[in-house]
Amino acid sequence: MSNRFWFIGGQDGPWRVTGNRSIVGEGLADAERLNIRNTDTPPALSVTAWMLQGFTSNLRYATTPEVTSLRAIQPPLGRPEATRAALIPLKKSAVWWDMPQDERRAIFEEISHHTEIGLAYLPAVARRLHHCRDIGEPFDFLTWFEFAPEHEAAFDALLAQLRATREWEFVEREAEVRLTRE
Repeated sequence: MSNRFWFIGGQDGPWRVTGNRSIVGEGLADAERLNIRNTDTPPALSVTAWMLQGFTSNLRYATTPEVTSLRAIQPPLGRPEATRAALIPLKKSAVWWDMPQDERRAIFEEISHHTEIGLAYLPAVARRLHHCRDIGEPFDFLTWFEFAPEHEAAFDALLAQLRATREWEFVEREAEVRLTRE
């Protein structure tokens, strides 16, 4: 299995777009549906509103105890009851990327408590992070979330908590695409 994923907004796919908004900066064009392909080669599609790619990798800011905690309660994607999803593409500022890794880690975890916040919403909300900064994409990260309809309020609370942290002061572009699997 490839570690590269393609998120294709267009007219086809198992996910129906129920919301598409810009949080910071330019948003994404409107699309009716979302298709996700896990392949190393770009999908050959004739009609798309947008196509984003990213790859899965190691958890770059996480310590061993944090990774252990995440793996112990992180549910798998594709659960039958998880018929709601969100794709959150975001780009951080040059100021963020100019900082040494330890300074970014301090803001990410010691100040913003990113992992701790996320752990509080597991196992209700499953997620997978895709990196795309190093492959010429317009975003640095694509985060894919899945959850059951009864956990949508919890997901909204998760986003509100994360967006209120110091880490989000460095976000210069963020979109939010909400979806339903039919």
